[in-house]
Amino acid sequence: MKIGIVQQANTGDKAANIAKSIKGIEACKAQGAELVVLQELHCGIYFCQAEETEMFDLAEPIPSETSQLFADAAKNNQVVLVTSLFEKRAAGIYHNTSVVFEKDGSVAGKYRKMHIPDDPAYYEKFYFTPGDLGFQPIQTSLGKLGVLVCWDQWYPEAARLMALAGAELLIYPTAIGWESTDKQEEKDRQFTAWQTVQRGHAVANGLPVIAVNRVGLEPDWTGVTNGIQFWGQSFVAGPQGEIIFSASSDKEQNEVIEIDMKRSENVRRIWPFLRDRRIDAYGDILKRFID
Repeated sequence: MKIGIVQQANTGDKAANIAKSIKGIEACKAQGAELVVLQELHCGIYFCQAEETEMFDLAEPIPSETSQLFADAAKNNQVVLVTSLFEKRAAGIYHNTSVVFEKDGSVAGKYRKMHIPDDPAYYEKFYFTPGDLGFQPIQTSLGKLGVLVCWDQWYPEAARLMALAGAELLIYPTAIGWESTDKQEEKDRQFTAWQTVQRGHAVANGLPVIAVNRVGLEPDWTGVTNGIQFWGQSFVAGPQGEIIFSASSDKEQNEVIEIDMKRSENVRRIWPFLRDRRIDAYGDILKRFID
């Protein structure tokens, strides 16, 4: 399968951001992409740097004029498209939602972000209601896509449940970066942990992983912090955790990476982790902590 990734820098100009994403989709299609993955909240700035109620005005219902633009982009380019949208479900109920479009522009399925962080400059609990669609892969013409979003990528349970439900790929639209006052050693540790845990999901489940991150500096408009330097470095890993592709840390990129979908079956035959799971002994995993 040929997978296109669109790693971009965003501004407050929504129309320009969308146009850039669509141009990226077109560029990936020109390189033969069948599946294209966009980054988290690709229509605008990462507004969760501060808690401001007017930012809810950025949300839209699904379907909407914006979602239709991406439906048309999928159809016009004949690709399966993974998007990440700020969904207004009802007054006071908003979700961080990934919508997957089929090659004909129809909606193949949705995933609402389940794990919601609340850290300095990542105040997502203020904006997003936790997802209620569960960890269900989305069936497409290219196979079952295990779509998760950003903070979900730190949780082995989410990846495992997607794998157990038949996902053939794990896909993570992402928005993660550094605060400028962090020392380089800490920045290195953060990035290494981020990539390592996702490579671990690939290994533990025998599945390829695609993570598509934002890039560039987005200022904190409140002036409380120095903003976030999104670290880019979108990557694709194979089912043994091997790095197949890694993008730039500071540049926008539209790239197409080819992966062998048959490798997962072969890897699971030699590393049969799913076969050897002790499902009779895992009951305590449902507890918050084992005292």
